[in-house]
Amino acid sequence: MSDGLPQLSASHLLDLTDATGMIEHARGAVPATEHGYCVDDVARGLTVACRAGALVGDAPWRHLAETYLAFLEAMARPDGRFHNRMSVGGEITDEVGPDDTWGRAVMGLGATNDGPWPELAARARQLVGPSLEVRSPFPRSMAFAGIGAAALLDVDGAEALARAAAGRLAVTGADPTWPWIEPRLTYANATLPEAVLAVGAALGDQAAVELGLAQLDWLVELETCAGQLSVTPSVGWAPGETRPGFDQQPIEVAGLSSAALRAWTLTGEARWEAVIDHAVAWFLGANDVGIAMCDVVTGAGYDGLTPAGRNDNRGAESTLAWLSTWLDARQTRVASNRSSAFPLRSKASTSSSPSSTAAPTKRSEAP
Repeated sequence: MSDGLPQLSASHLLDLTDATGMIEHARGAVPATEHGYCVDDVARGLTVACRAGALVGDAPWRHLAETYLAFLEAMARPDGRFHNRMSVGGEITDEVGPDDTWGRAVMGLGATNDGPWPELAARARQLVGPSLEVRSPFPRSMAFAGIGAAALLDVDGAEALARAAAGRLAVTGADPTWPWIEPRLTYANATLPEAVLAVGAALGDQAAVELGLAQLDWLVELETCAGQLSVTPSVGWAPGETRPGFDQQPIEVAGLSSAALRAWTLTGEARWEAVIDHAVAWFLGANDVGIAMCDVVTGAGYDGLTPAGRNDNRGAESTLAWLSTWLDARQTRVASNRSSAFPLRSKASTSSSPSSTAAPTKRSEAP
């Protein structure tokens, strides 16, 4: 396309989605229905559908958003928390989901407020009320929820949750060489500074915004090597450990891209657009193995980057990670009327590149 991006495809996402929700896992490209659905992925899907609807039009995104919102409505508990898992037969299979599930649900519901469908936003605002009273000791759970609350400040309880998230996250480490709030990087790392940025901007707290920018700048530098992204692996990373690390998860790349979009929206600085470009390039093959991590024809994302190639499974989390990153890049292009080419490694589109169908790694912080 003229903006340098491949065509957006929802084909695989539609394959993963039925009348109830989004199937969590896949074997290759085939939905693994025995694993059922989870709120974690459906909430991500609601965010993607609302953003895509705003950027590229209703079809098929409105239908997907309606399906995902209805699933969240079915999984909500009266105490503001959410069940996380449902079988394909419609049976809820847990008593309550982890704190991350609550946080991601709030984040997804908040995304409807910036979507193009006021009636869906009204349903989300009605549903989210009890969830705004919940708190978590886990930073990532609070980060997810804080981003959602920042989009819903005019809803009763949202400002209090946003301020609680700021209090939990807007801190820095004592060591200037490791200005992170934890001794090692684990998962959803970029979501922490993104939440600080989102909440700081919503509350008019410039000090928090500056801290979020500094944290994100540090993380981007740490996760960039030889001009391309090399993100924290599934086992985490701390100083002294080997780099690059594997397995690398597409959701980590999408998280960096999302945080960079937030920073670009607040500052307009081109360096954040460059981070988004590198995230797209990572999916297209400019990564530590030199293999494409998305199928641009179907819109699928591959589940993990391993030293030997890629995990050939194309589950919901990784597919949404690619689509979200594409939307970040499109949003900057629409706003700045620019185009760019993405650097590719020679193996990026080679069909004979190594792959496997090992089970994907999905992490959740809270028990």
